Amino acid sequence: MKKQHKVVAVCAALALVVVSSALAASASTTKPSAKAAKGTRSAKTAPVTFAVFGDSPYGLTNNDVTQSDATPRFIDAINKDTDVSAVMHIGDLHSGKQMCTRTYDEAIFQMWKGFKKPLVYTPGDNEWADCHKVAQSGGAWNATTGKIDFVVDAAGNPVDFGAGDPVANLLLVRSTFFRNPGWTLGKGAFQVTSQALAYDRKFPADSKFVENVMWEQAGVLFVTVNIPGGSNNEQDVWYGAPTMSSNQRQEAVERTDADERWLEAAFAKAKADKVAGVVIGSQADMWDPEKGVDHQTGYNPLVAAVAQGTKDFGKPVLMINGDSHVFRSDNPLSPSATCVWENTTACVSDWYIHPAGGYNIPNFHRIVVHGSTSPMEYLKLAIDPAANAANGDYKFGPFSWSRATQQLP
Repeated sequence: MKKQHKVVAVCAALALVVVSSALAASASTTKPSAKAAKGTRSAKTAPVTFAVFGDSPYGLTNNDVTQSDATPRFIDAINKDTDVSAVMHIGDLHSGKQMCTRTYDEAIFQMWKGFKKPLVYTPGDNEWADCHKVAQSGGAWNATTGKIDFVVDAAGNPVDFGAGDPVANLLLVRSTFFRNPGWTLGKGAFQVTSQALAYDRKFPADSKFVENVMWEQAGVLFVTVNIPGGSNNEQDVWYGAPTMSSNQRQEAVERTDADERWLEAAFAKAKADKVAGVVIGSQADMWDPEKGVDHQTGYNPLVAAVAQGTKDFGKPVLMINGDSHVFRSDNPLSPSATCVWENTTACVSDWYIHPAGGYNIPNFHRIVVHGSTSPMEYLKLAIDPAANAANGDYKFGPFSWSRATQQLP
């Protein structure tokens, strides 16, 4: 299928889901008055502020509950912030030194019920892609036996859910946090378009990705994509085995392809709807130099998709990720852009991480949210479709942002 035909097919599916959702809603609710309907339309372009955070709560060990115990107070602080009307968590529900269990995931789900505002969540690597690692109580390849030595409890049972199998843990994440496809979490949950319900029927595997969603609010289009930190499952071979398993290879290919199609559909819709900007939420820092340039090659197709979509869109695109834990504001798709971060050393551009495409795209900006360490904080992302700021360290187009760090645990 040609590229333009794929876009048309996905956009048609998006339209179908929107119509179907509207019909379902009208069947169970009273038809709004003309005045109410007009108010709803204006609300779509009214300014809004999101609280964005990720890589939280973290523990230095599996038994470290310092941040988990502080999370209810953190949630309360966000609830009390009258500027904030919605929340985004961009992945990593625990650290890379903690177990992957149903009990833990369910505890976070119950804790998040404390949010008095809608909550959008996109998964990180620690809650599924890295569960195979010994540090997270998965297992390790035994070269002598040619088998995996799983981390087990006193009774000899694997400690991690599914013995640390990443696919099993992603299914656990989906069944825990995406029980109602097409709806956010939190109080006042709102409808979103999920890839599981709106996908190109020529690619049925895309229906797995209930966590990939998009919606329009405050005159911009939001889209989330499941991009785990680390290496996009391209180089961290599960359990440290000598070669990548067919299951791992299939997972990486299916998800990367689904993500590319979802980004393509999001940008197509953004152009069709003539929105003021696009916000992309994902967990991975695809430009993290600490992982090494070679280790980042698994992200090349996704960086290319973001770059091409941004270039074609021609308006401000803001990408928000976590993964590297340190607040950073930059444009890694431009060789001349400035950057700021919370470290005391000078901020150096990460443009060189993905140089193959020769990217020079000025209408892109990226923010890494602070995470993992105390004090816990969230990013206050304000969106005003009437604004049109130059691309800077703390504002761009309809977007402006600041760090909320005071009076938090």
